[in-house]
Amino acid sequence: MNKIYLLPAFLWLLSPKIHAETFAYKQKIGDKYRVLSTVLEDVYINRTFSHRAEIVNRIAVETTALNNGSAHNKAVFQTGEREVLMGAAPENAAGGTVRSGYQWQKDYVSEFERDERGRLTIDKRYFMPVVRDVPVFSGRDIAVGYTWTVDGHEMHDFRDSFGIADPYRIPFTAHYTYLGEKEWKGKPYPAFSVSYRIFLEPEAVAGGLYPIRIMGASDQIVYWDRDKGRESAYVEHFRMIFDLSNGTVIEFRGIAEAEIVEAREMDKEDIVAQINRDIEEMGIQGAQVRIVDDGIAITLENIQFQPDSAELVDSEKPKLDKIGAILKKYQDRDILVAGHTAYSGSEASMVQLSEERAGIVADYLINREIRTPDRVVTRGYGGTRPIADNSNEAGRIRNRRVEITILEN
Repeated sequence: MNKIYLLPAFLWLLSPKIHAETFAYKQKIGDKYRVLSTVLEDVYINRTFSHRAEIVNRIAVETTALNNGSAHNKAVFQTGEREVLMGAAPENAAGGTVRSGYQWQKDYVSEFERDERGRLTIDKRYFMPVVRDVPVFSGRDIAVGYTWTVDGHEMHDFRDSFGIADPYRIPFTAHYTYLGEKEWKGKPYPAFSVSYRIFLEPEAVAGGLYPIRIMGASDQIVYWDRDKGRESAYVEHFRMIFDLSNGTVIEFRGIAEAEIVEAREMDKEDIVAQINRDIEEMGIQGAQVRIVDDGIAITLENIQFQPDSAELVDSEKPKLDKIGAILKKYQDRDILVAGHTAYSGSEASMVQLSEERAGIVADYLINREIRTPDRVVTRGYGGTRPIADNSNEAGRIRNRRVEITILEN
């Protein structure tokens, strides 16, 4: 289960006469921000531990229009996941070990209106964000200890799990308390708690597996940045239990946190020119740079692995070291590592092989501290995106490639 929230912009107003704050959303056309959230969750099936997973969500939002106090926003949500391997070494802080990079799962697009109090209006076809109408403010001045309640809901993508085509709505009532100042990463921020409980016995869904009972709990603390006048971060503990129509019980227990990550706007043409100069000076063979929708892509053609495996040939490592030196110049950017193969064999096997090869390249860069694991997503395309003719060896050499994209947002 992937809990995805959307961190909006806020206006912080202080009234010295009553020693209270008024919270309201304030956005302007052209506002852009990026949210990075991570989720660490344990999954239980029929009350038996199944596995631990770590999920990263990258959310890019832009305000495109204003209308009577509401802002129209466009957003792209990208999710990645890696499994935590329990009982092996080295261990992470949560008690297991993790594979270095996050494997791409899904991309979603969404458009929504948000009013000054925080209410969202979203067309029913959009799956994201999952948690909606949190936070929503009372519209009153808020002093420390003030509490209020507002209805909200979660909206889940159950297409793969249960074959339910439309976004699946789970309602709740959120309880808020203004906490005053609390520390986040060693710095004090105005903060408030948000808690809600879920108990739902939904109607049957025709055609397959579906939840017959849903229970859950969420407890959050949300932080603001006074200087920037907007929400800065949140932390959450959650638990969700799904009793399914076939008798299976699935439970998710976990923690999540998110924060807005600042990144200056890319001068793509300048960056491409600089990277091309670096490639030429370093003598990197078979590397091409181009502008793509997501940012700047560096293509490494014919990168060498052992035949039909994801084991990197030692002679390729100096090339990756040079590419790593280039990537270090753009530390404020996340990267996507994509694997591609020449088209041969079954499509599924080629996709899996390309995913494994992208993961090996990502691990190499992470182990050399080019990026931390939460700044890297991997994806495998197999032979579905050729750049040359697969009918001859020269074309197949070009198609066996790895692309590293410096992401704009």
